[in-house]
Amino acid sequence: MSQSLLQNSKTLIVKVGSSLVTNNGEGLDRTAIAAWAAQISDLVKLGKQVALVSSGAVAEGMQRLGWKKRPVEVNELQAAAAVGQMGLVQMYESCFAEHGLHTAQILLTHEDLADRKRYLNARSTIKTLLDLNVIPIINENDTVVTEEIRFGDNDTLGALVANLIEADVLVILTDQQGLYSADPRKDKDAKFINFETAGNLALEQMAGGAGSLVGTGGMLTKILAAKRAASSGAHTVIASGREKDVLLRLSAGEAIGTHLKSSQIKTLAKKQWLADHLRIGGRLVLDTGAVKVLKADGKSLLPIGVIEVQGSFERGDVVACIDENGTEVARGIVNYNSQESTRIMRKASSEIEKILGYVEESELIHRDNLILI
Repeated sequence: MSQSLLQNSKTLIVKVGSSLVTNNGEGLDRTAIAAWAAQISDLVKLGKQVALVSSGAVAEGMQRLGWKKRPVEVNELQAAAAVGQMGLVQMYESCFAEHGLHTAQILLTHEDLADRKRYLNARSTIKTLLDLNVIPIINENDTVVTEEIRFGDNDTLGALVANLIEADVLVILTDQQGLYSADPRKDKDAKFINFETAGNLALEQMAGGAGSLVGTGGMLTKILAAKRAASSGAHTVIASGREKDVLLRLSAGEAIGTHLKSSQIKTLAKKQWLADHLRIGGRLVLDTGAVKVLKADGKSLLPIGVIEVQGSFERGDVVACIDENGTEVARGIVNYNSQESTRIMRKASSEIEKILGYVEESELIHRDNLILI
């Protein structure tokens, strides 16, 4: 393999560390952020969809509050993040506006991604923004997290977002060139790792300690993030954000940094997850036409094709789709709970709002969340 994993990718999660958006931790660096906005704008023009996971809120908050030393108390870290987030979003919005692009602030917690309803809502919001060519600026909602804010957490968040929207590639930009077999600052024989498979345990064993004082915490966090992203079929690139036009060069095929390839094929990863999902929330009985559309045409399941709802389930549960003989033909993540599904079955999607008073999705199960059995 000699070319960048970004070259043929459509959806990217780009994570930039604090050291790449701040003046050595002393507030935000507008020149740097403007450069990221310019590169991402060019990627959008190439037809790519980009979500940005950006550190820097705490550093900006510290600068605004006049704090020279990063606090250790959680409440002070949360206060700094709350203050700094204002400046971070304002700067990204103004820099992207110069390229005719809007931004949107997305603050997430791990609980948002653990709860199925909130997971689906976050997924729908981010995917809609990307379809609108709006750049989501994503960060952890530091003001409400209950555990200590850790260095490197945005690496994990980037991987979770890659899983959330099934991105093609997670790009982790740092102040290091990529992965080495040992710490190059201590071992002159350390070898640079260009290509490897995400999840290789040898990578975790080779990972060193903490990186810069300002930025995220070492390469181990990034290796584990790549492993997490690979579970949904996303590849990971770890590269230096100091490289000129790094995103554009990666997109053009240049193999900069360390490329960690997922061994999972994206569609197979989801199929395996759904197929192995033992806890089925309920069943939807489909008419002959709906079965044919799912099998032959690969379409979404619409309410009009459902003739019976069996069991009790919530939005976001995995349900089985069965034919009139009771044979399972598919399973997927349902957009409406069992009571709502019962009310809208046999109805056209255009009638959902009239029946329920609102519309979550026009499909009962979107084709992206549905796997044939």
